[in-house]
Amino acid sequence: MSLGDDHDGQTRTRLPEGNTGDPYGTPRRSAGRSGRSLAVVVGVVAVLIAAIAFANRGNDTPAGSGSSHAGGPSAPAGAAPTAATGTRPVTGKNATNGTLAAGFAHDEQGAQSAAANYAVALGSVDMFVTSSRRTLVRAVYAPDAVTAQESALDKVYGDKGFLSRIGLNADGTAPSGLTFVSRVLPAGAKIDKYAGDHATVSIWYSTLFGLAGEGSKSPVTESWYTNTFELRWTDGDWKVTGFSQKDGPVPVGRDQTASTADDMTDAVGTFGGFTYAR
Repeated sequence: MSLGDDHDGQTRTRLPEGNTGDPYGTPRRSAGRSGRSLAVVVGVVAVLIAAIAFANRGNDTPAGSGSSHAGGPSAPAGAAPTAATGTRPVTGKNATNGTLAAGFAHDEQGAQSAAANYAVALGSVDMFVTSSRRTLVRAVYAPDAVTAQESALDKVYGDKGFLSRIGLNADGTAPSGLTFVSRVLPAGAKIDKYAGDHATVSIWYSTLFGLAGEGSKSPVTESWYTNTFELRWTDGDWKVTGFSQKDGPVPVGRDQTASTADDMTDAVGTFGGFTYAR
């Protein structure tokens, strides 16, 4: 699915759709298989929602050109798969959100760190609950984009039909006895463009999305995507002004048996998410 140019603030966002099959205990499907799809075009929405394995893998256009600022001796030019950013992690917290990192460096590395952290935050379960979603939007987006984003996102995430299709209650919470999982796991970042107060950063990541627990009709699945953020240096930090998404690159899946509902629920409850990405 091609998202097209998002520089004017227009974003096409793929949303997950409920899955009525695949109970826990069955082998995982390979990355090449797909179920039903739900594509929602939302004007001026720049959301990083985990667009997960419930959606079809489309034929996207290749990612834009660009190279990372870092380098590594055994990797292709511009790539450094195990290298740190070189800049100390931020120590500040966003005043609006209270937990999201803030105070990223005003350079290429800082822009990549900001994009990775925003990817994690905007792909979290907090986006499905009105109060926490609005807090995240105000923390992540540039001030002149907040009002439009809140309105558009409320329409998407407030749709009871959409929430029902992915197995959630009308308020965005999981049914009793089930645990809602929506996590973005960044695998890498690169600078596509950089010009002082403006940066275009791509984040390659995997997602975990679904409902963990006995009897879940939407078990937790994984998918791979690349999201590209348009960032602007605003009030002493990087803020999002635009976003686009494409499928992959997708690794070859291994023949591993899916975990039981109990094992998945235990993992979700005992393995906490990261508070700082990159």
